[in-house]
Amino acid sequence: MSTTRQLISSFLLMALLATSSVALAKATTAAEAAKKRSASALSKIVSKARVRQVLVVRTSRHGSSRRVASLARVEPARPSFGQMIGLHEAADSLDLKSGVALILDQDTDEILFSKNSQAVLPIASLTKLMTAFVVVDAGLPLSETITITDEDIDTEKGSRSRLKIGTQLSREDMLHLALMASENRAAHALGRSYPGGLRAFVAAMNRKAQELGMKDTRYVEPTGLSSRNQSSARDLATLVKAAHEVQIIRELSISPEYLVEVDNRSIQFRNTNGLVKNPEWEIGLQKTGYISEAGRCLVMQAKLAGRHLIMVFLDSAGKYSRIGDAERVRRWLMESAPVLPVLPGLPVVLTADKPAM
Repeated sequence: MSTTRQLISSFLLMALLATSSVALAKATTAAEAAKKRSASALSKIVSKARVRQVLVVRTSRHGSSRRVASLARVEPARPSFGQMIGLHEAADSLDLKSGVALILDQDTDEILFSKNSQAVLPIASLTKLMTAFVVVDAGLPLSETITITDEDIDTEKGSRSRLKIGTQLSREDMLHLALMASENRAAHALGRSYPGGLRAFVAAMNRKAQELGMKDTRYVEPTGLSSRNQSSARDLATLVKAAHEVQIIRELSISPEYLVEVDNRSIQFRNTNGLVKNPEWEIGLQKTGYISEAGRCLVMQAKLAGRHLIMVFLDSAGKYSRIGDAERVRRWLMESAPVLPVLPGLPVVLTADKPAM
């Protein structure tokens, strides 16, 4: 009887151990799955975040120092103004990634596509189109030498520049780099060297906007680094149309690349818009822009499907999404070319507009 009890006890103990092992295995599997999900979520957050290198430095007794390690500090990605007010929630038939878009026939003023086109948002370096306009309008000598100074350093966003303090270039070279390569120091130097200084230049920018009928537009500086430089797609289309009438602005903005001589060395600058080299595009004027508050921005004048068009894309999420949106519009126009109106008064309008912001 004692032997039977021992056998039963041994059997129960083995069953209990087996059950515990199964439960432990399931718990381990669940923990590993949760760990993978957390890692995946963290990866997505990091991919959208700004990563800065942080140097850890150890100081010796004698005051000398050396670098011990380089760590990555992750800063959460900041939403753009458009994302914060819900512009990306508006669906559109072309599935654009830009929160704002406007496609306008340059010759007839017909709106072919509109998405949140009345929203007023930061415009980043699209500002430089007006900067160029004011410089050219003033009739200032393009051959005059301008020197980059400490005043041209970006204290707004801390962006870098290949134009060192003391760099001397002609006004035309500065204009070229500001339009083509979106050079911030060049744009700031253009405003600073204006008669009356930076304050007079910004006043001239706003005055020109009023003359053009840009009622939603306000400028506070000539680079676009400030989020207080704001406009709407409708106003920007007006600016593109006017700027396209100025030959030097047209030509400099679509220059694929430009070589400048600085301190006995050559520096190669390239256009921030890769579409200027694309043989499928016939671009007459362009400007890109980006700050976190504005998202990725792009304005262009281009000939597509036999039409001269003005294209505006604002608050695009993703490094290449504004170019992708331009390609989506191009394909749509090419595919629908036979049915697009060619006579004034017969507009085809695709719209996804939200109420005015």
